[in-house]
Amino acid sequence: MNLDGAADPVRLVLVVACALVDVDGRILIAQRPEGKALAGLWEFPGGKVEAGERPEETLVRELAEELGITVRQPCLAPLTFASHAYDDFHLLMPLYVCRRWEGVPQSMEGQPLRWVRPKALRDVAMPPADEPLVSHLIDLLG
Repeated sequence: MNLDGAADPVRLVLVVACALVDVDGRILIAQRPEGKALAGLWEFPGGKVEAGERPEETLVRELAEELGITVRQPCLAPLTFASHAYDDFHLLMPLYVCRRWEGVPQSMEGQPLRWVRPKALRDVAMPPADEPLVSHLIDLLG
C-alpha cells in the first residue's frame, strides 16, 4: 500500500517462451543456472521481451543466443500464455510452438538441455509460471 491507501502498482514483466518440438514429438527444456532465481528448475527456452521488440523477434534472438539455432518468425505458432504473480512482479508469458528451425540446438550458455515427451513434463521440476503450460502441450502433442 502507498500513503494514499491504494495498492502499489505491480511491475509487469513480459517474457516469451518456446516449445521446440522435434520430429519424434519431444520438447526441449533447459535448466536454470546456479545464481539465477529458481536455479535448478527446468523451463522452456526464451527470454524477456526488450523495449520496442515484438515477442516473435525476442524468440528469434533468444533461440539464436541460447541454443545456436535459426528460427524464422512464420515458424512460431502461438499456443497459450501464463499469467503468474511472483512476490515482487507479475509475469506474463506467451508460449509459442516451433517445429522447424535451422541448426542443432546446443547449450550456448552452459545450461543443461533435455528433450522430453510431453507427458514427462509433469515429472520435471519447473517454475510455477511454466507448470500450467504443460497441459496445453500434452493436449496438442499427446
